[in-house]
Amino acid sequence: MEDRVLGRTGRQVSVVGLGCWQLGADWGRVDDADALAVLHAAVDAGVTFLDTADVYGDGRSEGLIARFLAERDTTGITVATKCGRRADPHVPDQFTQENLRAWTDRSRANLRVDRLDLVQLHCPPTPVFSSDEVFDALDELVAEGNLAAYGVSVETCEEALTAIARPNVASVQIILNAFRRKPLERVLPAARAAGVGIIARVPLASGLLSGKYDEDTTFADDDHRTYNRHGEAFDVGETFSGVPFDTGVRAARSLAEIAADVGFSTAALALRWVIDQPGVSVVIPGARNAEQATANTAAEQVPPLSADTLRAIERIYDDQIREHVHDRW
Repeated sequence: MEDRVLGRTGRQVSVVGLGCWQLGADWGRVDDADALAVLHAAVDAGVTFLDTADVYGDGRSEGLIARFLAERDTTGITVATKCGRRADPHVPDQFTQENLRAWTDRSRANLRVDRLDLVQLHCPPTPVFSSDEVFDALDELVAEGNLAAYGVSVETCEEALTAIARPNVASVQIILNAFRRKPLERVLPAARAAGVGIIARVPLASGLLSGKYDEDTTFADDDHRTYNRHGEAFDVGETFSGVPFDTGVRAARSLAEIAADVGFSTAALALRWVIDQPGVSVVIPGARNAEQATANTAAEQVPPLSADTLRAIERIYDDQIREHVHDRW
């Protein structure tokens, strides 16, 4: 699989990684055996970047990754985690040196490592991105050897731009997919200019861009695609990329027609679209079973999309999606 440099970390990572939210919680039940099978299938297919967080299943995802790392030679694997969503309440003054140390110490214990490869602030309140004290505390954790590098996960393009301007932010994780194109305008160019890595999350719009859903598709009660459809639990942009479900299903049908014309699956086309965007370091689709994990990595083998295909995908966005998301994030 193609490798790219992950920004200021200097690490080489596979262009298709694995998002491990599904392995913790919030996507319906995934038992331990299936979760471990996902990890093995992804790495067998060439994945070298795993993205998790301390709140995915209250540490379950991190713990499963630790079990996986103990089961095989994982030389060259980068594990990125996140911290900050454990803050209660989730307000700026909770992002203290003491809390950052406690959160990252907990992740080190969960992952069974002395030093974390990459820690990302997990969509903190907007004022945190302008806090020198927060980033000074992260610098201290790096100096102490607890972290190799740090980055941020953001909800908005403005938050991303604020973070990119900081000298020691190694990476920015942001929602980027064919239904969330706004980061192409300013964020990706700014990141490229600064040498900051871009980790593209929610690349399949919570499954919409798989082309497998219709207006009657339902999800389990413990799946965020049921309980956060209107932003009841966290930012609605994390669920279906903020696109109303029925609107997204119709737009995905249009994308499926393009995929059929060029001979790819809808998901492979959607992932290839992300891979093709200049400045993207790694895209992190999730998977609930080994077959999905393997299928996601196949997108890297799809040839770069033609100008005609890219224009057709852009028209779907402009005609069906833009009004719902473009000015929100």
